[in-house]
Amino acid sequence: MSIKVSGVTKKFGDFVALDDISVDLPKGQLTALLGPSGGGKSTLLRIIAGLEDADSGTVTIEGNEATHLPPQKRNVGFVFQHYAAFKHMSVAKNVAFGLEIRKRPKAETEKRVAELLELVHLSQFSHRLPAQLSGGQRQRMALARALAVEPTVLLLDEPFGALDAKVRKELRDWLRRLHDEVHVTTVFVTHDQEEALEVADEIVVINDGRIEQVGTPDQLYDEPASEFVMSFLGPVTKLNGRLVRPHDIDVHTTPEDSLGKAGKIVRLLRVGFEVRLTVELEEADHPDVEVTVTRATQRHLNLEEGLRIWVSPTNGARTQSPIRAVN
Repeated sequence: MSIKVSGVTKKFGDFVALDDISVDLPKGQLTALLGPSGGGKSTLLRIIAGLEDADSGTVTIEGNEATHLPPQKRNVGFVFQHYAAFKHMSVAKNVAFGLEIRKRPKAETEKRVAELLELVHLSQFSHRLPAQLSGGQRQRMALARALAVEPTVLLLDEPFGALDAKVRKELRDWLRRLHDEVHVTTVFVTHDQEEALEVADEIVVINDGRIEQVGTPDQLYDEPASEFVMSFLGPVTKLNGRLVRPHDIDVHTTPEDSLGKAGKIVRLLRVGFEVRLTVELEEADHPDVEVTVTRATQRHLNLEEGLRIWVSPTNGARTQSPIRAVN
């Protein structure tokens, strides 16, 4: 394992940010720390980086005890959400900064900076100031700067959170390709479920200072360990007393499925290629069911508000009884 966290607890006054956290983060993988705001994921990342001290527990990086080491002794690269760029320095100087304070030879520094700027597609902007770059370009510069000193571990704290949706999508595709090229162990914090599912090799779900589940994106999505994990990694609705994903519900316009529940479409919303239905069931005291179908299905079945339909879980759909989240 590249990073081993054992029994880490962190409190801020009476608030427990991390409660006896233990997790192993694999070498060479891209791991996401995923959870809601205030769940503890950024605190865990900062403790790994040495920017916060744990009240108890240990952190081991590449087999070396790092619990009490200062950040500069841990050989980690850290990228903040808001870049933390040196505004008066050029892009090239920003990237070179870590190498220069380590007094690397000038020729070696220039060669490394040129390689990294080419890697992050910023070679043509090397003489610009950070203010002259777009948000996405500044974040790529920050990643190049973190990689310049050849860290053992790269830590990213919601690196794309300040960017608009289109740029975030482009950058997470780019981050995945970059990681596949440089193979540095990478840990990034996000509260964006789609980002974690799309980019990460492994996801650690954190909530209320505790780990809910660790696994691959497919494992967490298809085999959630708790109601919280299932609900957090995608939309859910309730049908037949169980949680099910809206896209795992079949819609019929005739009562051909004996297990189907009869109801009426009370709201129909088109979002791109999706059509989201709110179905009010005829069964007493049953909450409304949320269903997602494609535009093609909606047109084929002539679905519209006010139409009476029957809904049932798709054959083989993952369902789960509502349960208390794992402690």
